[in-house]
Amino acid sequence: MPTHKPAGHNAVSPYLLVADARAMLAFLHATFGAKEQLRKMREDGSIMHAEVRIDDSVVMVGERPDGRDPVRDSIHVYVPEVDACHAAGLAAGASSVSPPGDQPYGDRTAGLRDPEGHVWWIGTHQAG
Repeated sequence: MPTHKPAGHNAVSPYLLVADARAMLAFLHATFGAKEQLRKMREDGSIMHAEVRIDDSVVMVGERPDGRDPVRDSIHVYVPEVDACHAAGLAAGASSVSPPGDQPYGDRTAGLRDPEGHVWWIGTHQAG
């Protein structure tokens, strides 16, 4: 049956427009265990479009072709273990926006700013 979206994609996917897609893909792999699914190159060797899977979601990454500043985003990701993910992000070059902490709404959360300036809010829902 025809569908309006590619197989394995959710209806909404973050699309990060970055200066260095290779570095962003490495950061996503090191921090979230992202698995690359697709990479389309330009003739100049830059990455036009790439897709990685983080758990049940696809994150798209592309380099700005004209050298303009990248677009900075804020993304939320549920992860199995916030503290470990936060530490992995720091090891991969991120800075901490917010250290891991328990929230009154039942999540343990933290925040990371990746080397390109995107903010990643990470959370683990705790039974409650």
